[in-house]
Amino acid sequence: MKIHEFQAKEILRRYGVVTPKGQVVDAAAEAAEICREVGGRCVVKAQIHAGGRGKGGGVKLAGSPEEAEAAAAAILGMQLVTPQTGPEGQLVRKVLIEEALDIATELYLSVTLDRARGKPALMASASGGMDIEEVAARDPDAIIRESIDPQLGIQPFQARSVAKKLGLEGSTARQATKLISSLVTAYLDTDASLVEINPLLITGDGDVVALDAKMNFDDNALFRHPDIQAMRDLEEENPLEVEAAKYDLNYIKLDGEIGCMVNGAGLAMATMDIIKLFGSEPANFLDVGGSASEEEVQNAFRILISDDSVKAVLINIFGGIARTDRIANGVVAALEESPDVKLPVVVRLEGTNVKQGREILQQADYHFIVADDMADAAQKVVAAVKGGA
Repeated sequence: MKIHEFQAKEILRRYGVVTPKGQVVDAAAEAAEICREVGGRCVVKAQIHAGGRGKGGGVKLAGSPEEAEAAAAAILGMQLVTPQTGPEGQLVRKVLIEEALDIATELYLSVTLDRARGKPALMASASGGMDIEEVAARDPDAIIRESIDPQLGIQPFQARSVAKKLGLEGSTARQATKLISSLVTAYLDTDASLVEINPLLITGDGDVVALDAKMNFDDNALFRHPDIQAMRDLEEENPLEVEAAKYDLNYIKLDGEIGCMVNGAGLAMATMDIIKLFGSEPANFLDVGGSASEEEVQNAFRILISDDSVKAVLINIFGGIARTDRIANGVVAALEESPDVKLPVVVRLEGTNVKQGREILQQADYHFIVADDMADAAQKVVAAVKGGA
């Protein structure tokens, strides 16, 4: 789960991380008052679940409360396009008004999971304010890494070592050491999958401030954090993914034209690959799981066909635990519920109760395109999209 910058800063402040003074608003008129409260000069920042906001015009410096109001009016309601939103952009509904600080140095700091080592990893760089991927590609040695024991947390010597490698000294180094320790503690305590501060600001006076903040969380651990779960902003998420989550479906919206319904994550990935191999693109990842009920399958198929970008559907089921007759009944029920659907539906069924599953499809009023195997199914669905079936 993702949250907004202002929410991430709220959490980090609980752990002693210093952030700029400010407040989030959803009306331009309020921006002037907040700007006045934080000293008359401020930064107006769009709040969406994507990075690169400054590149898209979603971050503006205001030299007065009047400029803050004008900047907020320009940003609120805009469809902000960044490298992380895709070409469709994201509607801005809130802006964060923060004090403008004296910037001497910008650093990078984050904690995430190192899957290769099975431990959290602290990463830091003197090249703050930039995409860390670009920094790593250009100069891998510019990334400072420390593995964190998940039981012990970060040790004081590790935090001091990172501060020293960043070139910090004296009071600034001590502040950075404390902030680094606080950041790791926040990561572990909240079951986060990512905590990122970019940039981490060193002011002209040598103070250390989290100028920006990003936090993502492990969905499977949210039951332990109802306060964080309450921060979820459904308006920032894809409506189809939100709908799928209601039925515990593993669904991710993609940019293609072929809707996929598959059981098993590995088979789902292979299905998407073979669609690309034969010249088209998947419109989604959808794993209905090994024990999906007819109702779950019905809801999954309904979500698939409600995507306007879907031009054809591929159902690829290998029934081990999953019963193919149950899958077939759910699909037929969904089509009966939506009689106006005219999409080509290619079906490949194998495994448990496959004979019954195929009979259900044959007896249905809808004309299904039956495939013999996975490659045949992919070829047929791609041909259907291109008008050849």
